Parts: sequence; C-alpha cells; structure tokens
Amino acid sequence: MYHVYICMCKMIRREDNTKGSSLSGLNTLQNKSFCSIGQMHEVYGNYSYYIRRLSGEHMIIERFITMYMKHKTSQYLTFENSSDIDAPEAPSESIHLYVHIPFCEQLCPYCSFHRFVYDEDAAREYFHALKKELVMYHDLGFRFSGVYIGGGTPTIHMEELIKVINLIQQLFSPDEISIETNPDRLDKDTLVRLAENGVGRVSVGIQSFNDDILASIGRYEKYGSGDLLQERLLNAKGYVNTLNTDMIYNFPTQTPFMMESDLEILKQIRPDQITFYPLMISDATRSRMEHLMGKVSYSKEQLFYKMIVEHLQGFYEPSSAWCFSRKDSPMIDEYIVTGNEYVGVGSGAFGLVNGAIYANTFSLKQYIGRIDQGMLPLSARKIFSKKEMVRYAFLMDLFGLSLDIKAFRQRFGSSLTSLLAMECLFFALAGGIRFNAGRIDLTLRGQYYWVIMMREFFIGVDNFRDLSREAAGIQL
Repeated sequence: MYHVYICMCKMIRREDNTKGSSLSGLNTLQNKSFCSIGQMHEVYGNYSYYIRRLSGEHMIIERFITMYMKHKTSQYLTFENSSDIDAPEAPSESIHLYVHIPFCEQLCPYCSFHRFVYDEDAAREYFHALKKELVMYHDLGFRFSGVYIGGGTPTIHMEELIKVINLIQQLFSPDEISIETNPDRLDKDTLVRLAENGVGRVSVGIQSFNDDILASIGRYEKYGSGDLLQERLLNAKGYVNTLNTDMIYNFPTQTPFMMESDLEILKQIRPDQITFYPLMISDATRSRMEHLMGKVSYSKEQLFYKMIVEHLQGFYEPSSAWCFSRKDSPMIDEYIVTGNEYVGVGSGAFGLVNGAIYANTFSLKQYIGRIDQGMLPLSARKIFSKKEMVRYAFLMDLFGLSLDIKAFRQRFGSSLTSLLAMECLFFALAGGIRFNAGRIDLTLRGQYYWVIMMREFFIGVDNFRDLSREAAGIQL
C-alpha cells in the first residue's frame, strides 16, 4: 500500500503544480508512526482534500486499488504444491465448511469455478469419496457450525446430495446449511426436500433477466427467458428460510437501462437476499468472454454499483459490500464463508485453517484415489505470514462492512493502527472508512473500494484454479 500511496502523492503534486502549491508534507507520511486513532485523524484532516478531489476527477484511487490488489494477490497466492501436505490441526472452536460439487449439465463461458460436464457414474463415485473425506475431518476433531454447498450444480443428483447433507448433520450438527442451485431446479419438490433435510438458505444463479445477455452467456437456452426466470423465482418463495438471488453486473454489453430493469424486477419479486457480483473472470476465461460479448472493461462498474445501492435502499440492507438482505440471513456464499476459518472438502476446494490456505487436488482421479487410500486429497498450501494474515483479516472483516478494533487487537496482539497504519490512513484519506466508537465502518464509497479489492482477490484465486486445472490435464 505504501508504494501505491507514494505514486498517488506524485500525481497529486503534478496536479497542483499549476497552482504553485507545495505538497512536500505528504512525503513525510512514509515515516509517520501512529500511536492512536486521534493522530491518524489529524493527518486525515490535513491531507484528505487532495485525495478526495482526485477521486472525483480521475478515478485514480480505483485504478490504484485495482493495481495494488492485483500485485498483492499474485504474491499471496504463491502455493507450495505437494502430494505430501500434512492435515491441518483442528481448531478448538467450531469453524465453517465448504463442500464442492463440481458437476454441471453444461459449462457457462464466464465461469471460472472448478467443474466438469455431468456424468452420473462419475458423480456417484465422487459423492462416495466426498462422504469419506467428511468422515476424515470428523475423526481429526473438526467441528463445523455453518456449511455451504457449492459447485458446479450441487442439486444435480438429489439422491446423493441428500445423503451428503444427512451425513453432515449426523457428524457435525451445524447451525446452518446453505446450498446453491440453478433456476431449472427451483421446483417445489426440490425446495421442500432440501428444507426437510435442514437446508435453510438456497442461492440461485439468475445473473440477469435480460434475454440478450442470457443468450450471450448460454443461459437462455439452458434456463429460459427472463420472464420464465421471474416466474420461477416468484414460485420458489416461502419454501426455505432464505432465498438468495445471485446476479452479475458489468457484462460488456450491459447498459444502465438493462441494469435498471433487473433492479426493478428484483424489487417486485422481493427475494430474501440479493447478491450482486461484479463480473469476475480469470485470464483464461477472458478471451472466451470477449469473443462472446466484447472487451471486458471496468469503466461502467462503479456506475452500476451506485445504481444497485440506490435502487435497493429502503427495500434491503447491505449485509456485505455485495450482498443485500431483507432480514437477518446467514451470510455464507461460494466466495466467502463467514468467520475467520473454514475447511474445504471436494475436488478443487479451498480452506483456511490456522493461518494457512489449503487446496484439494483438481484431478477427480487423484481425488478419489487419495481418499480411497485413507489420505486427505490436499495438493497445495500457502502459509501466511503474520502481516499477510493481518491484511487478509482486514480485507474480509471490512467486506462485512464493519471491523471491531478491540477484537482485532486481541486476535493479533497489537493495535490496528500499528499493524496497518498506511492502509488505514490510505482508506481514511480516500473517504472509504470512518472510525466510530471502537469500530471501523465502510462508507458508501468504501463499499465500492472493497468490491474492487474482492474482485481482484478472487480473480487471482480463479487464475490459480485455472493453472491447477491445466496442470491436472483438465481442458479449460
């Protein structure tokens, strides 16, 4: 963040040369040590004008955040690859669980998740191995309070899926289970069956109600028109505690009119939750998307995000920087598992335990083979340094809109302003955070900054996933 900050200072100086003003004081900030929030506020008052002015005129902040996160993510996601990685030690408290089901009837061109075209025999073999892996984590002493089942299409084989859910209930008795599905599986029988087996939240991928966009990304043929999607969503309400609708914005051909139309439709349907993801595509997926829809650009992204926030205000409350809820709903999804740590089971699943990210093998053959040998299918690990873990926690905590300063200090043994002085100063100057009675809260502007950072972080994860799939001989 320091390098980004210095570059911004140079740009500010060039901007102000026409006025003959001197900004040499900004350079002294690189040596500034903050002992308290008050000292940070003093610096913030002296220099916020310059950065806030540049933000409005040239979107320099957004571009620098993108560059910074792209650079840092490439550093952080440098994994140790090995078939001999020790199993993580179970934490003393309950954490979360992500379960990956990597099968789809057809593969969407924009999707960078780990998935295969559905084959029933392969799926049955996979589910059998998945249940063995769950038992392994139980035997290691892990306890899970929240579960997210993603994919792929988890509901693609309901008989096997229900067996997995029942085993999870038997082994771990989680407080909440959330699952994702596709629009063609929003029928009453499926939803009732999920609810009867303990699923409280169902997340359905809609992406858009616009027929042209749906056709471009291959979902019109698979799931029908925008009108049919509306009908299915309306008919699905009331069967589970929380019905979440996943949407994507910033498609190359998307216009503000299309965005507004999607928002108005959602306000009429009123699902319990709406998650608006910015278009996030890996380097390998980018060329395919650009062939279908044109060049991917971020020039309209902030406008779309502003439209989302303004249109949903009064109908929904933000649960995170990109999720909006009508009521208190479990906030776990295929990108974020609420809580500091989680285990990932299934081929290509990620987990974060004891300060290290773990990844399972992406090869179905290797995954099943290692499970049959009684070994966890771990294939890659990244052990975070304390500084990296602090930054990760800062990113994820504020993605949830607010950070408890005292709890952060207790977790890491030092004050937030001593651990991340430059980061706090940068986002305070940029108008992205505010200090409020022992907490740091995101401002509306800060919510978009965090969308940018999460977008770049998960594009980095997608790039690692693509490299791992390629190494496993899987066609991208």
